[in-house]
Amino acid sequence: MPTVLVPAYCPGAAMVRTVSDLRTARPDWAVLVVDDGSGTAYDDRFAQARAAGAEVLTLPINRGKGAALKAGLAHVLATRPGSPVICADGDGQHALADIVAVGERLLEDAGARRIVLGTRSFDATSDGHLVPLRSRVGNGVTRWLFTAATHSRVPDTQTGLRGIPADLLGWAGTVPGERYEYELQVLLRAGRSGIDLDPLPIATIYLDDNSASHFRPVVDSLRVYAPLLAFLASSLAAFVIDTVALLVLQALTGDLLVSVVGARVTSAGVNFVVNRRLVFDGERRVRTRTAAVRYAALATALLALNFLLLTALGAAGIALLPAKVLTELALVSTSFAAQRAFVFRAPATFTGSPQGQPTSPTDASTTVDTTSR
Repeated sequence: MPTVLVPAYCPGAAMVRTVSDLRTARPDWAVLVVDDGSGTAYDDRFAQARAAGAEVLTLPINRGKGAALKAGLAHVLATRPGSPVICADGDGQHALADIVAVGERLLEDAGARRIVLGTRSFDATSDGHLVPLRSRVGNGVTRWLFTAATHSRVPDTQTGLRGIPADLLGWAGTVPGERYEYELQVLLRAGRSGIDLDPLPIATIYLDDNSASHFRPVVDSLRVYAPLLAFLASSLAAFVIDTVALLVLQALTGDLLVSVVGARVTSAGVNFVVNRRLVFDGERRVRTRTAAVRYAALATALLALNFLLLTALGAAGIALLPAKVLTELALVSTSFAAQRAFVFRAPATFTGSPQGQPTSPTDASTTVDTTSR
């Protein structure tokens, strides 16, 4: 039977209602609440969750939503092997029927390598009100960047309602990220790990204009967008180097092929070093020689596409500089997806417990109440 994992930081009464409703609707499902260092002021709230039938795992300090989720996944791995996990927020913004629906979809094919995503519509909430502006804009920008980076479309990249099969809990625990960026990192890494994303429409609920959310619009948005923005910055730097070298070599030689090759060799070296050390440093590290060979193969393919596009645009009467800009814009998302999925990808491990996370109820950094299941 599945375990419903609820990360909670300074929760309101909605968290207790979520636990109580779940235990009533699905008494055979376990509920695990992770107290993400809320402090003693919230002891009574978590005591109410225990009384409602939840197990509570307490982290001594606030570490972020990603860390809380990974601590919960590690605990399920250690104490309920074989149990799939449904991650659900405890702020009342996931309807009971939707949590149950995600769990039932997950159980339909428990052995499938897929993550079930409860996906919201951002046109309007389920009661007919407008979705808060920051949520509409944030989700829209993230969807666009995600599609540009991965060439796949996910209707709701920031949903907290997800179903994870038991066989993928170890993998999910190794995905980097401690705070809100963790959930996007899971989606970014799923495709290259051969894991499908299975969207399931759910109700769109925002209570009191999402006032219960602990999401910090500036700081946490930067964390979420960091992997994509870092790559775009690296690509911009490489573009500037590549373009300047192309224009100089074209002026000196008058040969487009020589100019394109010379410029790309110059910029590719810089791009490889920057991406390996800064952009994809959070990945499982692949050997430099292996990454260099893969990068050379990718760069050769992109170089051929670059030359063909420049030639076609030139034949259409477009000047070299605007043709170069259009060509790079067309290829940047392909380059990101290929580097993440191929160049800097090391073999993933799916055995054992997530690194750095508690593996048993006796881990010194956590407190677990096991009186209620």
